[in-house]
Amino acid sequence: MDIAAQMRRIARDARAASRRLAAAEGSARRQALENLARLLTERAPEVKAANVRDVEAAKVRGLDQARLDRLTITDKVLDAMVRGCREVAAMSDPVGEIISMKKRPNGMLVGRMRVPLGVVAMIFESRPNAAVDAAALCVKSGNAAILRGGSEAFHSIAALMDCIHAALAGAGLPEACVQTPPTADRAAVSALLQLDEFIDVVIPRGGEGLIRTVVEQARMPVLKHYKGVCHTFVDESADLDRAVDIVLNAKAQRPGTCNALECLLVHKNVAESFLPKLAVALDKAGVTCKCCERSLPLMAGGMRAEPAAPDDWGREFLALTLAVRVVDGLDEALEHIAEYGSNHTEIILTNDHANAMRFTREADASMVGVNASTRLNDGGELGLGAEIGISTTKLHAYGPMGILELTSAKFVVLGQGQIRE
Repeated sequence: MDIAAQMRRIARDARAASRRLAAAEGSARRQALENLARLLTERAPEVKAANVRDVEAAKVRGLDQARLDRLTITDKVLDAMVRGCREVAAMSDPVGEIISMKKRPNGMLVGRMRVPLGVVAMIFESRPNAAVDAAALCVKSGNAAILRGGSEAFHSIAALMDCIHAALAGAGLPEACVQTPPTADRAAVSALLQLDEFIDVVIPRGGEGLIRTVVEQARMPVLKHYKGVCHTFVDESADLDRAVDIVLNAKAQRPGTCNALECLLVHKNVAESFLPKLAVALDKAGVTCKCCERSLPLMAGGMRAEPAAPDDWGREFLALTLAVRVVDGLDEALEHIAEYGSNHTEIILTNDHANAMRFTREADASMVGVNASTRLNDGGELGLGAEIGISTTKLHAYGPMGILELTSAKFVVLGQGQIRE
């Protein structure tokens, strides 16, 4: 069977499984996720051994550090997968939920009911844990999932899929509820993206090149974000000691992620007192700063401060590199964000309530925050249990996508014989 025929069979089986999954009792979907949490714990040695095999091969291939970081399943990553499965399992069942009901003048009741999207395909790079997050969210929300990870994570994903299929079988659900193509051939992705009669939506997670390729080829809707150019603005009223800690966390805690800080904007009235202190902390963390003319002299205490190039504004570094710019105030910060932001995450550090509220209204991003790290734009951190991705488009989801974002709503009409006059 050629690749196109294989992908068509997988997609057709997913469509059939999606109907069974949507009709299943919520207790069965919950049981599958509880099973998965247990199996991930029991089979941790096998999962980690498969992941070591992938990581070692990726190092030989020269995979960059950011992607190596995302590829590696540490104890912390594995624990997060287990915790995410349990949190999603414990959530209210969204399938069939009536979210509104109104009575019309003719006595007819008109409501909206949550329904699964159907079949969700996710194309992703490096992150094998994304397979578990996606599987958990799709099963809970009644969607079948087709998960195509990068070739660099092939053995890790295979080990995780063994756990997922055993978990589904233990709950009486078909394995076709969650599938992955049995080949690392890129032709499989192209073939899947043509199958809009079976697949309802595709979610790409990875580098900008991957996402643009998916958008160009897909016949079905795409929920996406191209890149994460995240900003933090230090206002003149900010608590500067706290600001150092927040900026350090946002940039250095895990720099290869899409919610890591990429550009720091600092109010001119606090730049002289704040930036030298920050420079020392960033230097200890190994962060190189690309500085504007006004910020460069103030960060001379850091050994890694250098002039910014024009293309450093709006750049996703995905590394221990941070663009730094001094601005005249909130207006200029918002203008910079509007020009260079990617609608991902924008933060203001301030003790001025009016500025905080204006920033949350005017900064256009999937998450806007006050006095917090950009790293908190994550489904688990925001109470979704896990996420299947972060959307920076506004149709139909904006921000991390959890179980509710994987549903739509159909109209339900309850009548007593009404007809149209």
